[in-house]
Amino acid sequence: MEHLGIFYEEHILKNLEIYIRLIISALLGMLIGWDRSAKNKPAGLKTFTYVSVSCTLITLVSIYSAEVFGSSNINNRMDPMRLTAQIVSGLGFLGAGLILKDGLRVKGLTSAAMIFFAGGVGIGIGAGFYGLVFAAVFITFISAKISKVIEYRYTQSEREKERKKKRKFVLQRSTDVQG
Repeated sequence: MEHLGIFYEEHILKNLEIYIRLIISALLGMLIGWDRSAKNKPAGLKTFTYVSVSCTLITLVSIYSAEVFGSSNINNRMDPMRLTAQIVSGLGFLGAGLILKDGLRVKGLTSAAMIFFAGGVGIGIGAGFYGLVFAAVFITFISAKISKVIEYRYTQSEREKERKKKRKFVLQRSTDVQG
């Protein structure tokens, strides 16, 4: 058990940082999931929290396994990013399950992208890139809000054009029927 860092004083701070990483990951996952829950989307608060924390956990295990077990045997090379690469594959599978096709419409792409993003948040926090992750979350949320405004204005003007066409068509047909 000594090789796992339980009896080393220097690992107390490292263990504290590990728990802080998990907590930060959970909070950010909840923040991302809250957005989807508020919009009654299939993947919500719990899903994004699980994704973010599990990605953090796997990243931490991967990094510290390479540190602990890789140094004990010089012939045993551990690649800490190997498990992280598998996370990305799993996130793709999970995201694909959220995408639904309904005729010509495709639903769930944003939820799938956010699952992938929550995984990236978890990996980043697990690897200790706090500043990078907080910046990514901030930039993503600001971009999402700006995109929403742009989409609303664009689709609103398009909807207004469609309404005018329909009104004109209805008025034209009603005068044709009456005349």
